[in-house]
Amino acid sequence: MMKKLCYLIVAGLSLLQACDKESGPVVGPPVSPDEIGKASVWLTTGDKTKLLNKEGDISITEPIATTLPLITIDPAQTYQQIDGFGAAMTGSSAYLIKNLSASRRNALLQELFDPGAGIGISYVRLTIGASDFSLEDYSYNDMPAGETDFSLQNFSLSKDADVISVMKQVVAVNPVIHIMGSPWSAPAWMKTNGSMKYVNGQANKLKEDCYEVYADYFVKYIQAYAAEGITIETITPQNEPLHYTAGYPCMHMEAVEQINFVKNHLGPALQAASLNTKIIAYDHNWDNTNYAISVLNDAGAKQYVAGSAFHAYAGNVSAMTTVRNAHPDKGLYFTEVSGGEWATNFSDNLQWSMSNIFIGTTKNWSKNVLLWNMALDPNFGPKNNGCSDCRGVITIAPDGTITRNVEYYTIGHFSKFVQTGAKRIASTISENIANVDYVAFANTDGNLAMVVANNNDTMKTFAVKQGSGQFTYAIPAKSVVTLTWKL
Repeated sequence: MMKKLCYLIVAGLSLLQACDKESGPVVGPPVSPDEIGKASVWLTTGDKTKLLNKEGDISITEPIATTLPLITIDPAQTYQQIDGFGAAMTGSSAYLIKNLSASRRNALLQELFDPGAGIGISYVRLTIGASDFSLEDYSYNDMPAGETDFSLQNFSLSKDADVISVMKQVVAVNPVIHIMGSPWSAPAWMKTNGSMKYVNGQANKLKEDCYEVYADYFVKYIQAYAAEGITIETITPQNEPLHYTAGYPCMHMEAVEQINFVKNHLGPALQAASLNTKIIAYDHNWDNTNYAISVLNDAGAKQYVAGSAFHAYAGNVSAMTTVRNAHPDKGLYFTEVSGGEWATNFSDNLQWSMSNIFIGTTKNWSKNVLLWNMALDPNFGPKNNGCSDCRGVITIAPDGTITRNVEYYTIGHFSKFVQTGAKRIASTISENIANVDYVAFANTDGNLAMVVANNNDTMKTFAVKQGSGQFTYAIPAKSVVTLTWKL
């Protein structure tokens, strides 16, 4: 009896048949479509059984019909360029890292900043002078009460010794690290209340006759750090300019004052010094979009401003898109949020951070994502009259033991896989999956990365299609996965 082989397409699957001339097709075993590639899988589960674990690869095949929700990735449709992901190297963080033994410090910095050996943090925020997480109040130009120094003869980075020491090592590990500087206060003698902090209801602002010298102060800061081999790529004129009644360094700067400072002093000063450092406006919460839009509405200020920065302590992440829609030619930056003892559930924090901060901000046009303290001790310090229970990305105990907190893993799911210069790309789903968030990126080397967060109590299965390839993945309950591939 003569037989031949033929194919029958059933429910989207190719079934190899033995066909008999007389009796017709005989159903045989299913044959998988040919594999054309593999996707790598990195998983963190809410129960902590998987912590940025490398899982088995997934086969990529030619696209086939599927009844699963299908996420279609289109690298040809691009959005914002990504600068990086990371946290702030505050004075407190640098102090703790600097005081580790040399071997532990070296290993930790490799783990934090090397994408091969660790999670590849690619962006760091520094405080310009003291913040609420420093060992003391200080600026780079402190003077005795009643004295001034308009020539900045006493300018010195000496109080930043720990930060400079650690950042030199960071730059050695990652020479292309992005660095932002943000001031909490001008030197006390430049301010209306003569203090770096809020005092007895007094106005807490930059004196009008100190706008020019304060701009020169920024120039000196950038140049002094450059002399140490540390490039300050971006600056904000004032951290949280509308939060100015704190017991730690702070300063009040309304939008109209920031416009004046940037347009008439800071922008021209950077330009005159031939510095390419970018100015980022606002640097405060999502609940106020008018501030950033007002600065950008002023043509004189806008010419010097690269974009606006936001924190997540109030408001909604969609505020970033509101500002982007008003000024689509300017960048968006996310520069601060902290975890803490007010929220200690690992799984809940993992999902909230993905939905609102990492996936949330990048889908709302942010070029970066920065958390607050890189490292704190088990007592949430050293503190400088600020947050009493903030959590660092890592916790460093007095004996040098290091605990990797949920923030470490949320950063790692992005920083290890989404390279500087990557672009967010289009990702659309055929059928919405409730409580599942996702975002996709194309790296400059052609590798694609997609982060998916499942905030459901059950596993969710979906398919991913990109060009000539398709794969399926089942994400466990309360988990985050990074998928990477290249076709």
